[in-house]
Amino acid sequence: MKRALAVLFSTFALLGASGAPAEAPFAVVRAPFVFHFPSDHGAHSLYQTEWWYFTGHLRAADGRRFGYELTFFRARLRREDADEVPAPGVTGRSHWRGDQVYAAHFAITDEAGRTFFHTERAARQALGLGSAATGRLEVRAADWSLLGTALADSARERMTLHAAAAANRLDLVVTPLKPPAIHGKEGVVRKGACATCASHYYSYSRLTTRGVLAYGGTNFKVDGLSWMDHEFGTNQLTQDEVGWDWFSLQLDDGRELMLYRFRRKDGSYAPQALGSLIDRAGRVRSLGAGQFAVTAAGRWRSSKTQADYPSGWRVQVPSAGIDVNLAPVVADQEIVLSTGPSYWEGAAEVRDAKSVRTLGRAYVELTGYAEPVVI
Repeated sequence: MKRALAVLFSTFALLGASGAPAEAPFAVVRAPFVFHFPSDHGAHSLYQTEWWYFTGHLRAADGRRFGYELTFFRARLRREDADEVPAPGVTGRSHWRGDQVYAAHFAITDEAGRTFFHTERAARQALGLGSAATGRLEVRAADWSLLGTALADSARERMTLHAAAAANRLDLVVTPLKPPAIHGKEGVVRKGACATCASHYYSYSRLTTRGVLAYGGTNFKVDGLSWMDHEFGTNQLTQDEVGWDWFSLQLDDGRELMLYRFRRKDGSYAPQALGSLIDRAGRVRSLGAGQFAVTAAGRWRSSKTQADYPSGWRVQVPSAGIDVNLAPVVADQEIVLSTGPSYWEGAAEVRDAKSVRTLGRAYVELTGYAEPVVI
């Protein structure tokens, strides 16, 4: 799903993309689309944009709790011009050529200390500074990495995550407890009225997680649960859409819920909102816009970007008996970027709307509130 790809287009210019617009044609999302695993865990480099997106809830041995995000983005700038006539006296292909650019975001939420850390990376394909393999899961942005190893049933992939910056680090191994959850209809998620306003999108909705988290120079052995999204497409939003609200809920009863809605310039939501309810066995039930409701309970204003975000939500899926409140564990979980529009990405508790009993954990992503997202 995951996730503020306009960041990439600003990053490309900074990384020396010659100022040229992306060259068409890109691959277009079409239905029906059938995923083939494990190969579809890898990159789909002919589409304009793609991301591998991890969020999770971790607990240290002493009970201290952390949330985390690690997201890798890929975008295609132009077709690699293998037949380009070289300049006089130049033979062969330049190692500086490459039509892909990569970015990554890394964040940690410290629930006890009520603090939030985030940073970013960007890398060109040139000289191997960034890469994403086709047919297998191997993604790198500078010195950060995502590596996969197929499990026995082939659809599931054990993954290792690495990111480090200053005194903060993630080294995690995540293993899916359920098969990939395919979202949308016939392998396609519709995001707007235009023919190409769509993506191919699946999730690992429940991953056991173990490893080491370093925060402020202190190492913690941690375990917990993570969520992974993999999404790719071209021209995904209409010109009237500025961003999206995305929710992932991991309920203690073994179910998961993903909700995705797309916000217009006037603040209204496009009718293409959708959701997926994943049962204990991993079966997916698609939800249309009329089958769930999300209501903001309050607001939070950023002192850094002055963006006004909703904060706290009531989520209702009557057909599934779900009526819960999502409460952010820290109010300020805004990712402020130097190369593109900032966004809010945060850990939240899931509480029963009536009894206030804790029923699980969630992550929420809010884009387009600081600046419009263009993808």
